[in-house]
Amino acid sequence: MVLFPGFQLLDIAGPRDAFAEVRILSKGECEYEILTVGTTRGTIPSSSGLTIVPDRTIFDPCPPFDTVILPGGLGIFQVLEDSTLSEWLVRQHTSCRRIAAICNGVFAFGAAGMLNNRTVTTHWMDAARLSSMFPKAKVEPDLIYLKDGGIYSTAGVTAGIDLALVMIEEDFGKKMALDVAKYLIVYVRRAGGQSQFSPLLEMQAAGDSQIQNLQQYLLDNLHLNHTMASLAERLAMSPRNLSRIFSKECGVSLIAFLNDARIDAARRYLESTDHSVGEIAKQCGFESVDALRRIFTRRLRISPADYRQRFRSNDITRPELQKPLRPPLTGSVS
Repeated sequence: MVLFPGFQLLDIAGPRDAFAEVRILSKGECEYEILTVGTTRGTIPSSSGLTIVPDRTIFDPCPPFDTVILPGGLGIFQVLEDSTLSEWLVRQHTSCRRIAAICNGVFAFGAAGMLNNRTVTTHWMDAARLSSMFPKAKVEPDLIYLKDGGIYSTAGVTAGIDLALVMIEEDFGKKMALDVAKYLIVYVRRAGGQSQFSPLLEMQAAGDSQIQNLQQYLLDNLHLNHTMASLAERLAMSPRNLSRIFSKECGVSLIAFLNDARIDAARRYLESTDHSVGEIAKQCGFESVDALRRIFTRRLRISPADYRQRFRSNDITRPELQKPLRPPLTGSVS
């Protein structure tokens, strides 16, 4: 496990505890030998202020590693230009069986040239930045973890535990991974796959632009049958020009924004209302209940019914008193 100043402590502590449980639950028959490797000498502060003294540094001789895990953290962007770390990571990637980045630790892989033609994920708040900085990487912002060859990447913070469970299953079987998950009181697989259940992320245009006004109009009228032509006419511009300007200002296509808005609205209805799936499909602009189920499941890797069961709030009012959930762009949409 690699440590740099400003690393996220939970990115290391969570997986390490999961790996340590293997020895306990197997009564010593299976175990991981874990070393921490610092990018600097001496104690290394985490982003929370707690410090760790690593077992080695990247400047010291290290034994051959089977697995290398790099955490994320606020300090990751200060080490991207550290050529010594980049070279060390490339050497490890060449020699070890698998190498993993938790959360925004994947940026260091990009800086080391390891993400070209790779499909990766990261915390949803960093996804657009990762795509911009490393355009040869394919970024999937909705996944909890992802494996592309020997490179593993994960979403934020607690996803490191999901990563550890995946590795434990690969190494010691599904039963061991399940036993560790039970002991830690976590899911061996998060519901229905590995979605971050992200909101509308950071797709906002500038506050005084036509595009933000259009975004708000879409959020207020998800139930309507929008087309590129009808929306372009609303702004008195051509569909081609609207498509170009929207993508430039928001970093995503207009259709992608609309689809995400509909999924996010459906998610919010499922969490906080008693509306039927049919009512939600209609309110959010889906062609049918089947379309909602299909798109929702494909995008979030969980069915609407399972999502509602797992994430529904206990504070549900009567359906007839509930108001439509149409979040403004300027407020929180989490």
